[in-house]
Amino acid sequence: MENYAIILVVLGLMVFLHAIAEKLNLSPPLLLVTAGLAIGFIPSISGMRIDPEIVFLLFLPPLLFDAAFKLSFDDFKDNLDTIAGLAFGLVFLTTAGIAVTAHYLIPGMTWSLSFVLGATLAATDAVAAMGITKKLGLTKTATTILEGESLVNDASALVAYKFAVTAVAGVTFIFWKAFLSFFLLIGGGIAIGYITHYLHTIILRIIRTHQLALLSFILLAPFIAYLVAEEVHVSGVIAVVTLGFATARLSNKYFPEKLKQELKSVWDMIGFLLNGLIFILIGIEFPHVIRSIDKSLWLPYIGYAFLITLVALIIRALRVSMQRKKLLMASNDPRMKERRRKISPNAVLTFQDGVIISWSGMRGIVSLAMAISLPVIMTAGQPFPMRTDIIFIATASVLLTILGQGILLPFIAKFAGRAEAK
Repeated sequence: MENYAIILVVLGLMVFLHAIAEKLNLSPPLLLVTAGLAIGFIPSISGMRIDPEIVFLLFLPPLLFDAAFKLSFDDFKDNLDTIAGLAFGLVFLTTAGIAVTAHYLIPGMTWSLSFVLGATLAATDAVAAMGITKKLGLTKTATTILEGESLVNDASALVAYKFAVTAVAGVTFIFWKAFLSFFLLIGGGIAIGYITHYLHTIILRIIRTHQLALLSFILLAPFIAYLVAEEVHVSGVIAVVTLGFATARLSNKYFPEKLKQELKSVWDMIGFLLNGLIFILIGIEFPHVIRSIDKSLWLPYIGYAFLITLVALIIRALRVSMQRKKLLMASNDPRMKERRRKISPNAVLTFQDGVIISWSGMRGIVSLAMAISLPVIMTAGQPFPMRTDIIFIATASVLLTILGQGILLPFIAKFAGRAEAK
């Protein structure tokens, strides 16, 4: 009963703070994370923690489905080259960059543990990025890239995380097996997404006259797709995203306008509650993590988290800059006519777009969930080395990206806009 009351209070506070943030023209994620930090130090709240299974099973499917459902698939295809480069190539590059930094920076951090930390912090979180950039008036291209990247980068980060954790347990890493496994996970996720959509469509046709039942099955579908995909050991993330895109196309063709509006209202409410709760929980988690580690390590580990965050930001900025130059060359060079036809004019990034996308690489709830889900005891019976250290550094990095990058982002965006106008 006590935990139930705490959850109700936290939800009520989240709704109230969100409204206050909107009224004062503040960024809701920044206010909610700060409130969560304050709440986390209250003794009666100290037992409330993020449960990784809840994140992966309750938060991830509806949020991914909602984002994919609302994102234009045509815009996604136009920007697929950039999205794929960030969601796959950049994730693995960031994993490696953080791993190298952690290995040479943090005492006792072996290569396998360094890659665990790298994979944990490799994927960006669009909930954080879009929540903070909402009032900046982003272009359609920048919004599509940020949302599209976040739809699929969790899948690649989870693959990297899985192999890094098994490497800590002594399993030899074989590149071709990892490469094959990655494509099987992605391909299998797409297949499960389409199979779920096909079966879902049959059910919707049968109950098409019962609007409440229609809404209920659409709400259940992402959870089913995710669970089935994970059960057969393919990507639940990709399955849900595939289902979201497919359901959106079905909706545009066959759903009556009244059903579309009701569906939008329901998903808007779910997204509002889950997104707000995520930021509160991120803030609440840090005080608990602080208590689990020696006080003498607080400042050094926060320093390591800052440097790791800086390395990840630099890698992202360089990758976005290279992608922008590549798109500009492909669209302007007359010798690349064949390539030019494949690039939509909307896919070319402005200088301001590039700066905002680079600076919007916040980490979020998935990074925290991966860190907390590290096994306490490995299969051989020995404790997982430096588990609390990795959780502390990952949590500190998540907070640094949300609060640090989030606070500075409006000023960075204005500066980039002025520089581009000159």
